[in-house]
Order: sequence, then C-alpha cells, then structure tokens
Amino acid sequence: MVRIARCAWTPRRTHPVVLSLALVICSMSAVLGPLPASAEPLPRSVLFIDELTPIHPWFTDLSKAFTRTLSRESSNSIYVYVETLGLAAFDDEAYYSQIRDHFRQKYRNKPIGVIVAHASLALPYALSLRDDLWPQAPVIFTGVHERTAARMRLPDNVTGVTFRLRLEDMADMARRLIPDLRYLALVGDRLGSNNWWRHYGEDRAAVESRVAVIDLTGLPMAELKERVSRLPQDSAIAFVGLTIDGAGARYVPRDAAEVIAKAANRPMFVDAETFVGAGAIGGLVVTPAGIGEEAARRTWRILDGASPSSFPITDAGTSRPIFDWRELQRFGISEARLPPGSVLRFRDQTIWERYRWQILLTGAVLAIQAFLIIVLLHERRRRAIAEVEVRHQMSELAVINRRAVAGQLSASIAHEINQPLAAIVSSGSAALRWLNLKTPDLEEVRTSLQRIISDGHRAAKVVETVRAMFKKDDQNRTFVDVNDLVDEVLDLLRIDLIKHQVTVRKVETPGLPRVRVDRVQLQQVAINLVRNAIDAMSTIAARPRILRVRTERNEDGAVLISVEDSGEGIDPGDADKIFTPFFTTKPQGMGMGLSICRSIVEAHGGHLTARPGRSRGAVFEIALPANAAGGGSGNG
Repeated sequence: MVRIARCAWTPRRTHPVVLSLALVICSMSAVLGPLPASAEPLPRSVLFIDELTPIHPWFTDLSKAFTRTLSRESSNSIYVYVETLGLAAFDDEAYYSQIRDHFRQKYRNKPIGVIVAHASLALPYALSLRDDLWPQAPVIFTGVHERTAARMRLPDNVTGVTFRLRLEDMADMARRLIPDLRYLALVGDRLGSNNWWRHYGEDRAAVESRVAVIDLTGLPMAELKERVSRLPQDSAIAFVGLTIDGAGARYVPRDAAEVIAKAANRPMFVDAETFVGAGAIGGLVVTPAGIGEEAARRTWRILDGASPSSFPITDAGTSRPIFDWRELQRFGISEARLPPGSVLRFRDQTIWERYRWQILLTGAVLAIQAFLIIVLLHERRRRAIAEVEVRHQMSELAVINRRAVAGQLSASIAHEINQPLAAIVSSGSAALRWLNLKTPDLEEVRTSLQRIISDGHRAAKVVETVRAMFKKDDQNRTFVDVNDLVDEVLDLLRIDLIKHQVTVRKVETPGLPRVRVDRVQLQQVAINLVRNAIDAMSTIAARPRILRVRTERNEDGAVLISVEDSGEGIDPGDADKIFTPFFTTKPQGMGMGLSICRSIVEAHGGHLTARPGRSRGAVFEIALPANAAGGGSGNG
C-alpha cells in the first residue's frame, strides 16, 4: 500500500546561478566520498521531486504509474511525499535558498528512505537536499536524457532511468508514413533553449541530410498558426516542444501542440505519448508511465535492501510507435505504412469489434435454430411420407377387411339372393297357371310378371352392393341419406340379427341433411359396428339382447349415427386401446376393424368415438359433417 502526500512548490523566482551552485555541491560530495552506510534498514518513505508542475500531463502520468506500481509490487506499506518545483517557470536568484529553507522546515522530522528526482533540473536540487538533510538516502533519477546522463559526474548511492529522444527518429517516422516527404517543419522553442529538447540541436545536421528543414521555432503563436496552415503537401511537422513563444506567452507543451495541430494542414509528429490525442499523428514516443514503473521497481527493491550500485543507469526502453487513428484518417495515411507493433489510439471500432461476443452468440443461436428447423422439416417430411404409407396400408387393410366381412356375410347374401329368386320362381309358376286356364286371366299374369321384374331388380341390387364392397375406389363419393344407409345395413344383417336373437330398436330423425361420403366405405363402417355389437351380446343370456341404432344431428350441425348394444361394455383399461391397430378382445379377431373404421370416418372429415352405454353395454358414434348442398332426405 502506498500513501501519498503531494505539494506543489512554486516560489517567486530563480536563476541559472542556482543550478551551477547545486552542481558544485554535487561535485564536492563526489570528491569527499559518501558517508558510511548505515546497517539499519531504510525508512519506508519516498520523497518524489519533480521539476515540472502538476498541470503537466507528463508529470501526472508518470507519478500515477510510479505510485501504482509501488502499491502493486511492494509487500510493505510505503509513504510517498510528492514535491513539484516548477523550475522552468522561475528564475529568481533567491529560489534555491528558499527551497532549502522550505524543505528544512517541512521535512526536519521526516525520515526519508529514497529520494526520486524527475528530470535533469530536479536532480541537482535533490542531490543537494539529500546531502543537507538525509545523507544516507539513495537517489534515483528519472526522465533524464541519455546524453545528459552520460555527461554527468554523479556521487555514489545514485542510480537512474534515462530515455532516448532523437530528432532523426521523428524524421524517419515521417518519411515512412509519407514516402514523398521533402520538407520537415520544426515547430516549438528554439533548439537548445528548452531543457527537455536541448539535444535536438545536435541532430539537426543529420536530419537536413535526409529532408529539407523549415525552421518555425521561436515564432509567436499567431504567426506560427498561419505558417503551419499553408505548408507544402510534401511536408510534415516535427513538434520540438513549445513552452514560451516568440511573443513571450507561456504554454504547457501539450496545450500548445493541440492549438498548432488544429491549424496545421499537414500531420504533426511528436516524441512523447502525452501529445497523442492532442491533434498529433503520433510517432516513436516515450511513455511516462513506463519510466514511472521502472523507477518504482528500483525504489521498492532498494527499500527492501538492494544496493543502488546493483542497478546500472540504463534506458527504460519505453519508446514505442503510437498513433492517433483519427489523424491517420484525416490525412489519408494507410495503416499498412505503420511500423510493426504500432499501437493505434482512438480507433472507431467496427460492429464486429464492438459487438463480437453478441454477434457470435446471436450467430450460434441462429445456427442452432436453423439446424433445428432443418431437422424438424426433415422429420415433418418423413412423417408425411409415413402418413401416406399408413393411409395406403390402411386402404389395403380396408379392402382385406371388406373381403373378410363379405365372407362372413355370405350366408346373408345367399339368403337375400335366394329370397328374390324364390319369389321370381313362384311368380313365374303362378303366371303359367293363369295362362293354362281355358280362359287365361291376363290381369293376374301381368301382376305376376311385375313381381318377377321387381324381384329381379332386388336381386340385382344385392349383387351390385356386394360387388361394390370389393372395389378399391377412394374417390367415389356421393351425397348419401344416412337413414337409407342404416336401413340397408340392417337388411343385410337381418339373418345374423335373427340368428343371435337380437332385437333392433331404430330411431331415425327425419329431414337430416345428406352427407358426402363413399357409400360403400360408410356402409362397411356401419356393418362393422353392428356386427361388433352382435358379437358383444352373443354371450348375454340373462337379459334381452337389444341393439339401438339412432340417427340425429348434434349442436355443431354434424350428422350422427350411433350404435348401442346391451353387452358387457368396454373395460376401462381398454378404453384408450380399442382403436389401436391389432388390438382386439375377440379370440379370433384381427384387431383391425375399429382402427380401419376410424381411419375411414376421419378421411371423410368426421370422428368415430366410443363411450359406455346408458345402463350397460357400449355406444359407438359416427359424426360426419353435414353438406347443405346435399339437401334433406325427405323421408321419415
């Protein structure tokens, strides 16, 4: 855990003489040698001294990274004091003595374990304060250019983190992104006047060997904005830091960069990460967070007992190519020209980048739904094929069942045919007798002949009905009077009804609308139901065997045919099975009759149901849709 105390020290004025005095003090300390190191552990406190002021984004990013890294990587609590000196803004000769007096009073009772000095102007002050107040405290400097650090003579117990800035790097990056680059405009303070960009003056000759340099340094802001707004198309801008313009106005460099970039007609390359997002296109930039993190790692390791000499003064290695995507788009520069490993900031995310997981999830759901739909359609097709096959098989079974029923009805058919034949023979014999009289009775002969004709028609109708039962024709539908159909069925089964001593009670509702059905198939259904009723009552001996047949119309307008027996009824356990194929309660039954009957009725748009009788037995009911076009039956 890190505790932080911040203080912005902004006295009245300073002077370069102070800096010279501080360097002399440092040199004397180096000559005299360090004080003996104490064997005691260092206090868990850090004094962080920055040459800037808190308004600089560079200081904010670096100090946050420093304290964040200390808190994350240090196992023990470390207290951090933060002091900002604002050295670049003050030049009073009394500045140094004021700082010394301020620190003596403020920190006279505060033990400091490590002093961290940021930037080259803060380092001499930190060394002098260390020698005056905490001679045993190690010093770590950050944010010092590698060239400056190479020229410094530092006392013992000091280590540091440097950075690399080259004007050639900005020129090379500009040439990479703008292949036809011919001019590089330098914008900012005059080279050599600003401490941070002091070494760029040494790089100018190398840059001029590659591109022509347009020097716009040291100009007033108004003139500078006007000049950068009309640069040649084959040019770029190199921002070398602007703290004081030609008119004497002071700026925070990032704010100045933003003003210039808005007015510029060409891309502006920079060397610090804090300028990216302020209108600059970017470049190979130094990251303050990287410097702060490296300084923090050295700090907590020294506080934990490591010697500063074990850490050589090295480059933090935090430079990396960072670019503003918006500025690339503004100047039409392709991302393909960026160096490998480049970081793009402020890029508008595509729909895929913004909603990748939502799109993947939605796509997965749609894919699953599509798969299920395909499976269901396949199953539906298979089911339709199966239903067609079942209907075909049921049709075949219906024919077989009709033939089986015809076999069972052979005795009734023979009786029905024998009756008209016997009547024909009797009528013919009578006619002959009337003709053999001395005076033939022609009226009686005529009557006999009419009976012969009537009985012949009757025999023909019986034969026609039997033949129709064996035809396989599902399209022969006509309007049928159900009352007539019931009468025909009962006439066909008269012999069986008499044989089994079944009393028929028929209730027919007159004026029922006709139904459009296949007459033979519906007749087959009715015959099956009546024969089932006869079979259900065949074992009844203690009570009358009564068959009730009723025709009527229900509330929905459907025409009903009900067949009720007085048998033992339906076993409740078999109620849901009686219409299942191959289920039967008859010893010799096939179990297909009721299943076929229901299929036939449903094929005509109707329903076949079964329920217990009023007192005993069972009721089978056929419901068929009425057809108004068929008209009424007109009979009673």
